[in-house]
Amino acid sequence: MSYTIALGGDHAGYTYKKEVIAYLESQGHKTIDCGPFSEASVDYPDFSHPVAEAVESGKATFGILICGSGNGVCMTANKHQDIRAGLCWTPEIAMLTRQHNNANVLCLPARFIPIEEAIACVKMFVETPFEGGRHEGRVNKIACC
Repeated sequence: MSYTIALGGDHAGYTYKKEVIAYLESQGHKTIDCGPFSEASVDYPDFSHPVAEAVESGKATFGILICGSGNGVCMTANKHQDIRAGLCWTPEIAMLTRQHNNANVLCLPARFIPIEEAIACVKMFVETPFEGGRHEGRVNKIACC
């Protein structure tokens, strides 16, 4: 299955973002690069909000955000009502955040995992469906309104 995936982050995630885009496109996915477009220091919310908005609006099925720790982009994305962003550092966590939480944005910590692990997380996230069932009711309780 092919998806449209929006990507963004900050200067610490720039190199990983480029490699993740290349991987996704090699797998037949369409990507939307929301920036940044260099390693120059930037503010992660400036690039996290457009990714979250692309997912909320339906322009993208999933979002991927990458910064140094993954925390800043994750906190920012989760401010959006229809976003369920999960910080993942292993493929198993990426799988669970999709299966149990129906996450629609994957957040990665570029300074704490090698690029091979980041790609493995992306692969698992994109390929794993939401289980629904007992998890559906829990997920429906996440939103504030």
